[in-house]
Amino acid sequence: MKILLINNDGAGFANYVEVADNTTVSELFNERVGSGKEHNYLIRVNRLPSAADQQLCEGDRISITPIKIEGAA
Repeated sequence: MKILLINNDGAGFANYVEVADNTTVSELFNERVGSGKEHNYLIRVNRLPSAADQQLCEGDRISITPIKIEGAA
C-alpha cells in the first residue's frame, strides 16, 4: 500500500512510500529511522499522535519529528 512519509529529522523530506499491508507505526519507524530511539520522536498519523501498534492504512500521512534537535542544550 502507498502512504505519505514526512521525515522531519535532519533536512527532512516528504515522499510516498510503499509498505506491506498491516504494517504498524513501530515497524515503519524501525525500518526508516532505526530502533531504540522512539522516545526521542513525536510520531503522528494523519496529524494525530499515534500508538506504536497502530496499523497503517492506504493513503495515511505519517510524520516523524524529533523532540530535541541534536546538539541543543
